[in-house]
Amino acid sequence: MSPSVQAFFDSQTGTISYVVHTGRGSVCAIIDSVLDYDPKSGHTGTASADRVIDFIRQQELQPAWILETHAHADHLSAAPYLQQHVGGRIAIGEMIRTVQQTFRSIFNLETSFRPDGSQFDHLFHEDETFHIGDLQARALHVPGHTPADMAYAIGDAIFVGDTLFMPDLGTARCDFPGGDAASLYRSARKLLAFPPQTRLFMCHDYPPEERTAEWETTVARQRAHNIHVRDGITLEEFVSMRTARDRTLEMPTLILPSIQINIRAGHLPPADDNGVHYLRIPLNVLR
Repeated sequence: MSPSVQAFFDSQTGTISYVVHTGRGSVCAIIDSVLDYDPKSGHTGTASADRVIDFIRQQELQPAWILETHAHADHLSAAPYLQQHVGGRIAIGEMIRTVQQTFRSIFNLETSFRPDGSQFDHLFHEDETFHIGDLQARALHVPGHTPADMAYAIGDAIFVGDTLFMPDLGTARCDFPGGDAASLYRSARKLLAFPPQTRLFMCHDYPPEERTAEWETTVARQRAHNIHVRDGITLEEFVSMRTARDRTLEMPTLILPSIQINIRAGHLPPADDNGVHYLRIPLNVLR
């Protein structure tokens, strides 16, 4: 089947969230939601998530899943807020446990934080199949950007997370803890082995000045034009390029707040005895 896909572009973070469904009144899935966050004031907001909720209610959709492709380093997840208002099970790949363990150490998290994935309602294993109403879906493990990245193949569409960008932008970075350029290359080629007409939906776009934001392409277009992993580029060439490029990149603005939230499935850290939630900023740990 060919699902209907409604995209929501968040210009502040370059993130695209999706609602995947088969028409009015059908079961749906929400992918890679955004909780607004102002790093200057520490305030969160729900304008981005409310756009998703409004669409779901207007179309009388029934969320079954709230899917995360990975623990994002550039935006906070709105999964608990969406679950509270429209329902759905919060899910991510089972390798999130590895990411949780790594960042539990980096942030020296309280002993009550368990790096076992229990904060999520469901952990997908490689090639696990599931259903979104009449739509059959499959969870694809695509490590490289992080060890836990998943893509979701739903009908004739694949939601690739941060594995691929639009062809003129190439691929995601691999220099976060647990990232690996060789793994990312293999993950990209795994996705590009799908039929040429397969629709690919990006999690981010950072458009150059000459074009507006885009997020949908095809396997055929990526194989022909992706500047990093098009046909003919070898593993060795990619690793050399990706490693050199990653050395020039700054850390994402929201990596420290977002990771602490996202490894908790979007939940805030426990409040202190004054009722306020606090984030930790480890000094001189990340490069």
